[in-house]
Amino acid sequence: MHGEHLPIGRRVAYLRARRRLSQQSFADRLGKSKSWVDKVERGVRSLERVSTIRDIAAVLRVDTAALLGRDVQPVDAGERIEGVARIRAALSTYIMALGPSATGGDVMPADRLVRQVEHAWTTFQHARYPQVVDLLPRLLTEVQRAHVQDPVAGRATLVEAYRVAASVLVKLDEASLAWLAADRAMSAANGDRVLVAAAAVQLGQVLRASARARSVMLAAAYRIAPDDFDESAPAELSLCGSLLVQAALMAARAGDGRAAADLLDESAEMAARVGDGHDHHRTAFGPTAVELARVAAAVDLSDGREAVALHEAATSREGWRWLPVEHRAAHLLDAARAYLQTDDITHAARVLLWADSLAPAELRHRPAARDVVAQMTRDPDAPATITHLASDLGVV
Repeated sequence: MHGEHLPIGRRVAYLRARRRLSQQSFADRLGKSKSWVDKVERGVRSLERVSTIRDIAAVLRVDTAALLGRDVQPVDAGERIEGVARIRAALSTYIMALGPSATGGDVMPADRLVRQVEHAWTTFQHARYPQVVDLLPRLLTEVQRAHVQDPVAGRATLVEAYRVAASVLVKLDEASLAWLAADRAMSAANGDRVLVAAAAVQLGQVLRASARARSVMLAAAYRIAPDDFDESAPAELSLCGSLLVQAALMAARAGDGRAAADLLDESAEMAARVGDGHDHHRTAFGPTAVELARVAAAVDLSDGREAVALHEAATSREGWRWLPVEHRAAHLLDAARAYLQTDDITHAARVLLWADSLAPAELRHRPAARDVVAQMTRDPDAPATITHLASDLGVV
């Protein structure tokens, strides 16, 4: 039987017959009527509840994935693990400590390196995480070699390469390696307040759970904060506002709702001057980004109702569609958590499937997303679409 091509009702009929169960005996074991079983098998009645699918799978003595017509195929972690290992190796070479003689051969031209770092950032913002992992080992090696040859010209490119590395490693839940990349960015940026502020944004993402890191975010933010907002450059406002957002999310994670709200209000003032649709220093900072941060803060503060209201308002804004795909998909994962906090499994599933259609890698390569899917499958009222998704992810 090519089960993956059969409707679930016909698959139930096939598996029931293979178990040599009549419709009546099958119905009795399920606590259903024979008419109900007949309608399911003919496709007249759909199977939408996770609990029902599980009950049928238990009676038929198959796992849920087999009932859905697919083998459990977890997202292949092998390539990701290998890619992360190669990134670790690239970060462990310490070419800078060995000096120019260690670079060997021709160094990639500066303009080409800049384009490659920009390509890595764009790939990340399109939520193509496996491709970024593939790009980074060689890119990190090349920017480090270029920095040794010309520390002044290669500095900004080096910081940006470390920043994008930290960003994707956070997505993959590689906390220690992400911290190393962010720390390298901070060290390379030292002495340049703009580069320090840019690097600190990724440091904030890495150290989200560290209450002590809030002071680092605030110090970097106020170091770059303009004296006069009306006369300030949008790029600097974006960095300052993004750092305040990171500090606010740290406060929320620590349970300090008042501090989180104050910091987000302050960042909102800056966002209003920047406007939506910009991506200064790869921050995507603007009014809509601040509203999405309010959702994340509310979720961390376990205020699901507030988070849901903020989410529904933010995603109806014009600025929503201007945000990078990665940013929107990450927000939808926060929104799924918010709906779960309000016991609204239907809307939680809906936004999770929205995230999957928008950026499949957000669910397939983020451990945090897989955890949410696993949590949802344990709910007896979860729709069958979540069971299908969980099967695809190998978390059934």
